Amino acid sequence: MSNSDRVQLPFHFDILTLQSEVKNLINIEWIDHFVTQNYDGNWSVIPLTAQAGVTHPIQMAAAIPGDYDFVATPFLELCPYIKSVLACFEAEKCSVRLMKLTPGSEINEHRDYDLDEGEVRVHIPIFTNEKVSFFVNNTKVKMQEGECWYLRLSDPHRVINEGESDRIHLVMDLKVNDWLSEILTKSLA
Repeated sequence: MSNSDRVQLPFHFDILTLQSEVKNLINIEWIDHFVTQNYDGNWSVIPLTAQAGVTHPIQMAAAIPGDYDFVATPFLELCPYIKSVLACFEAEKCSVRLMKLTPGSEINEHRDYDLDEGEVRVHIPIFTNEKVSFFVNNTKVKMQEGECWYLRLSDPHRVINEGESDRIHLVMDLKVNDWLSEILTKSLA
């Protein structure tokens, strides 16, 4: 897809509004990430989209590669600003979720082999701290709250939260189309 393993995209979102919406989800139970061998500590999600017909929370948080029939979950309906953020991306949305890594937790190095051909992953940091380290190909990616990043996660990557606060990202898997290819190409230039 991209010749770079990290590309900052030309979007910046209102961080205070994003943070407020996430804080308003306080009564929603975060779902432990189901691939437990990929992390130590606590890595969890709130699914904002799920594959059509899936209603069990754990299944809502999972995605079958190649199945593109995603619909909004009730959680997304609680987040009007996040819905407007998603509308900025003129590409089909697949799995969209909030992902939280608690203090002292680590996502072990792994590769997401199902990405970067017809589907890419975009991160928007909502809460982070100076002691969060996100590595792609053993090089740290410095992402700030409200920024938007494509990361080539079919390459080796890992995350460590050595801070004292949660790291929460809005994570979107998007089907590659002409619009998205053009955004990535222009952002690399």
